[in-house]
Amino acid sequence: MKIFSGRSNIKLAKGICESLGIPLGDITIKDFSDGEIYVAFNENIRNEDVFIIQSTNPPSNNILEFLLMLDAAKRASAKKVVAVVPYFGYARQDRKDKPRVPISSRLILDLICAAGVDRIITMDLHSPQMQGFANIPFDHLYSRIALFDKLQEMNLNED
Repeated sequence: MKIFSGRSNIKLAKGICESLGIPLGDITIKDFSDGEIYVAFNENIRNEDVFIIQSTNPPSNNILEFLLMLDAAKRASAKKVVAVVPYFGYARQDRKDKPRVPISSRLILDLICAAGVDRIITMDLHSPQMQGFANIPFDHLYSRIALFDKLQEMNLNED
């Protein structure tokens, strides 16, 4: 298993890797002078389960950077590519609430799936119905479980 991070969640990815006792994967991500994004894996990921951590929140470059990372992993012959999306931007736009508007969350999920991912993991979606927009395994985690455990450890009700 190898874990890589886009530029939106490096601190989180490092924390996950530290917790698992594995190094964060080596990847180069940079911007060309015209604004195009360059992505290159600097290590062999052939036949590896690759987890790519990146949020789709603003700026919108995060989405394109994520898609490029997912595509590069697939083209580098990763065994499985798992999209880990700590914050899924556009999740609130999960239905057509008036004429002439997109269903943005569906579009973003379609793009992620088109990049060839095998699974999606995200947290605290605006609406769990989004899971039905994808035809691949989609894990929707809830942060409140971890938060409740931490609050209990803090003994806030004691005088």
